[in-house]
Amino acid sequence: MKLLHTLFLAAILMFSSVAFAGKININDASAEQIASAMIGIGVSKAEAIVKYRSSHGKFKSIQDLENVDGIGSKTLEKNKANISL
Repeated sequence: MKLLHTLFLAAILMFSSVAFAGKININDASAEQIASAMIGIGVSKAEAIVKYRSSHGKFKSIQDLENVDGIGSKTLEKNKANISL
């Protein structure tokens, strides 16, 4: 029973940190910040976002993330509420 409570508490803490983390500014955030804040984005995709931003300038809309290799509409839909410019 104690293990069940511990797992339940760990799940609550994990999801609450995501829910209350606030929006991530994709024009200013580092790859590490992007990877930790966005669902389904690991370090390599986050690095691709930063590289795209460096090459093409700041994102003008959240939809511009779909121009980054590996970022599709499903990933964008999961994250758009937590993204700012």
